[in-house]
Amino acid sequence: MEKKPEWLKVRYNQDAVNEVAALMRDLKLNTVCKEANCPNLGECYQKHTSTFMILGSVCTRNCRFCNVTTGHPLPPDPEEPMNVAKAAKKLNLRHVVLTCSTRDDLPDGGAEQFAKCVRAIREVCPGTTVETLISDMKGDHASLDTVIAAHPEVLNHNVETVKELQAAVRPQARYERSLGVLRYCKEQDPTLLTKTGFMVGLGETEEQISRLMDDILETGCDILTIGQYLQPSPQHYPLARYATPEDFARWKELALTKGFRHVASAPLARSSYKAWEALEDVHDLY
Repeated sequence: MEKKPEWLKVRYNQDAVNEVAALMRDLKLNTVCKEANCPNLGECYQKHTSTFMILGSVCTRNCRFCNVTTGHPLPPDPEEPMNVAKAAKKLNLRHVVLTCSTRDDLPDGGAEQFAKCVRAIREVCPGTTVETLISDMKGDHASLDTVIAAHPEVLNHNVETVKELQAAVRPQARYERSLGVLRYCKEQDPTLLTKTGFMVGLGETEEQISRLMDDILETGCDILTIGQYLQPSPQHYPLARYATPEDFARWKELALTKGFRHVASAPLARSSYKAWEALEDVHDLY
């Protein structure tokens, strides 16, 4: 495996990480920061922010890029929505991001649990904005309607990689299905900010990246994130290369030129990283 460049090496305050981790344990909550081994874990925990991973820490899919555990998950926890809201209040969050392991075992893909969490946060933390980073929910419109009806400020669903690599990187997902999720949600509620992200470093070409941006933009998507793929283990999808900070700056300029309203493009950018700043920036454009 290629040696990790300096711009991908991070350092953080372990005490801050331990403090937030203890709160999550007390409330029986998971964070995608920990489960996906996010490189920004230290920075976000130090700022008392995190992305809540609802519906358990076990995923029903086995994407080749992802570090989340695959297996047979437990039923949704009825106490989870209020526990998420309590944690958001204790952390004094302005913007809460909710994501999930993919739950193909549930008829609605976990949509109702998302909606319950949004409503609980609104009840306990008035004025706090919410972002839902959802799975594709098999493209089921009724499930997506359940999430849309909860009125999150941002609906996020990641396409993850270029069309040509989808089958190899996320074999249980579909490129057109992911684009369809973004398109349907924007059509159902044009006031809803939609967001997606993809990784680089898996072997994609410049032409494929440009075409991916066009396909995403065609859905009406507002916010785009671009980050470096970090291979979790030798068993995961092989890393092709580390893109440079200059590459990310070029892709950001390209995406903004094409018409995205906000673009986070950096080696350590992830779909929920600095999510509040993205929301704030887009609102400033109104």
